[in-house]
Amino acid sequence: MAEAPYRPAGNRHHVVIIGAGFGGLFAARELADADVDITLINRTNYHLFAPLLYQVATGLLSSGEIATSVRQILAGQDNVSVVRGDVTDVNVEGQTVTTNEGAFTRTYAYDSLVVAAGAGQSYFGNDQFAEFAPGLKTVDNALEIRARLVSAFERAELAETEEERNELLTFVIVGAGPTGVELAGQVAEMAHRSFKGQFKNFVPSQAKIVLIDGMPQVLPPFGKRLGKKAQRELERKGVTVVLNALVSNVDAGSVTYKDTNSGEETTLRAATKIWSAGVQASPLGKQIAEQVGVEAERNGKVPVNADLTVGDKDNLFIIGDMMNRNRLPGVAQVAIQSGEYVGRIIKEQVEHDVAPAARDEFEYFDKGSMAIVSRYNAVVKMGKVEVAGFLGWMMWLAVHVSFLVGVRNRLVSMYTWTNNALTPNRYNLATTLQQQHGRNALDKLRANVDGAEDTFEEVRDTNGEN
Repeated sequence: MAEAPYRPAGNRHHVVIIGAGFGGLFAARELADADVDITLINRTNYHLFAPLLYQVATGLLSSGEIATSVRQILAGQDNVSVVRGDVTDVNVEGQTVTTNEGAFTRTYAYDSLVVAAGAGQSYFGNDQFAEFAPGLKTVDNALEIRARLVSAFERAELAETEEERNELLTFVIVGAGPTGVELAGQVAEMAHRSFKGQFKNFVPSQAKIVLIDGMPQVLPPFGKRLGKKAQRELERKGVTVVLNALVSNVDAGSVTYKDTNSGEETTLRAATKIWSAGVQASPLGKQIAEQVGVEAERNGKVPVNADLTVGDKDNLFIIGDMMNRNRLPGVAQVAIQSGEYVGRIIKEQVEHDVAPAARDEFEYFDKGSMAIVSRYNAVVKMGKVEVAGFLGWMMWLAVHVSFLVGVRNRLVSMYTWTNNALTPNRYNLATTLQQQHGRNALDKLRANVDGAEDTFEEVRDTNGEN
């Protein structure tokens, strides 16, 4: 006989929230004093401030400054239970969610479901690129990229030929959105400033950083003026910007791209590749959309109603990076505001019996976008207001400090940024072989679970050093 789905003791309205990113966390917080029980399910045990992953990848911050225990954040909220696990199934008609954590499986019954599982990296149908060009969506990604970056410089010290050294010191970043621009700027900073004088057999500033994008400008959402300013600053820092170029192949030692105007193909020899182009919403979105009878977009986002429900299900909400509502961008503010909104209307329904038909529509207030280009230089777009340079950098610092969770993380980050502004030092450059090769090693072992005989070193060798 099948075990009955789990519900908290008592007879209160049960809200299940999938995902502890900005959307899920702010929805749970909005329900802190509501007459409900909350089960918050997340595949990791931490809340991640993803916009700063690139600073972990480039040795400025440690992962602890941007990844905080979910249980610690919600420790004072009595009506929430935190569950670590992967959601493997959502049964819309049965109103259940099934999770798996190792060998442990449990099914939860819900009265309201908030799906805030976020998005991962998209390779636009070329998932084979991932082996050689990691994305930057998780702490594991950031640590792997940091290990690859540092290893490239370390190995260049031992290179026996200029050709080998040039390949090791060529860094290709695909995607000129905020993440790609910020990464390119920081890698240039590492090469020209942080590593200056630390190597005997070569000059780190000879590193070649290439930023590739298929669009005609960097930072398209910021507009042409700010995009041009960001591009000029990157080029001043030594970054080669290649626009109107679509990547057609990535392998262990090279990247090939095609010029969209001339059709000409170019192959760059590069040991280190990083992918920051495109996002793909959690596959849970498509699973839910099929059951409800709506069509998800190619990137996995699900069309939602004015109250962020899906189809005719007035107790099923999709928020943040997973939703498609008026083409809202996949940024933290959209997730925060949609999470707070859903928490509020669930509370109104439970405590004041507000019918779904009487719900106010979700309205997004655009607080602007910003990206740091280099030390003392950032671009900010807030409506019609556009700011670049030192003032933009100060605004970026203020906003990002305010979003970090916990006094310690704010103080440590402020100290780190101040120190980096005044000195070339980076204090989080320690790396391990496990960080550098673990993802691909694990994938290969999973593919050969029955008789996996490859040792970690053998998998490393077959993957190539980078």
